[in-house]
Amino acid sequence: MAGPSTHPLIETMTQRVLLCDGGMGTQLIARGLSPGESAERWNLDRPDDVRAIHRAYRAAGCDLLTTNTFQGTTTALAQHGAARDVDAINRAAASLAREVADGAWVLGDVGPFGGFLEPLGETSAQELRDIFHRQIAALIEGGADAIVVETMSDHAESRIAIQTARQIADLPVLATFAFQPAGSGIYRTMMGVSVPDAITAAIEAGAAAVGANCGTTLGLDDYRRLAGQLLEAAGPTPVMLQPNAGSPEMVDGTLIHPAGAEEMADLARDLAAMGLRIIGGCCGTTPDHLRAMGQAIAARA
Repeated sequence: MAGPSTHPLIETMTQRVLLCDGGMGTQLIARGLSPGESAERWNLDRPDDVRAIHRAYRAAGCDLLTTNTFQGTTTALAQHGAARDVDAINRAAASLAREVADGAWVLGDVGPFGGFLEPLGETSAQELRDIFHRQIAALIEGGADAIVVETMSDHAESRIAIQTARQIADLPVLATFAFQPAGSGIYRTMMGVSVPDAITAAIEAGAAAVGANCGTTLGLDDYRRLAGQLLEAAGPTPVMLQPNAGSPEMVDGTLIHPAGAEEMADLARDLAAMGLRIIGGCCGTTPDHLRAMGQAIAARA
């Protein structure tokens, strides 16, 4: 088995900028996902819809397809009475993306487990390893090419997820955090973790690429500034960024993400010029956004 340093995903990343996909939740809501409903249950209950979303992102030119498993741990699924289905849900999610990947890589998506580690919470490090192990093992069984540990606020939680994934299989692990403005051009996670501390922890844990995603109060210029800080903190490690389509706004009682495809394309062009190796989208982004972003990246190559 090839190690991450020689994995085709890592090799390709050194040759060209890779386009990751965009928001999954945005697309599920457009197809009828109700507030409070488990998005992950759709992998079993409405697989055609999930498959169609992956297919749309692939048709838009995305090189990386992210599984519908952001809340796919036993702890997160327990909130919907679906903890017993954790293996089936994660295997199905990876399989659905695999079916339509058509040359793209499938990223097994691992989000926050939904609690806090000791001493802030009641979950021990070993209990968290077991929680992540079950989800990640099922994702790999279903056909994931790599794991993405995303939207993390606690660098200790991220470290455990990365290390667990690396112990299960010799596949690349990508790691991203959700940062927010903390004044004077500084960005921190919800847990107060700085960019250098978060990125250093992920690299030391074995992440093959590091960066950020989401960030609900970040504007497009924030992402540009954040990208520079990520690059500085990461050194030679590849950097990825998946911005939202702008900071959400309430319009006529509906929360929207205001940035259109052209604005996101301009951002993607700038990020590629800065040296990022993986660029995608998060909340509010659609296949149309990602298509424009991919075209902008390709035009400057």
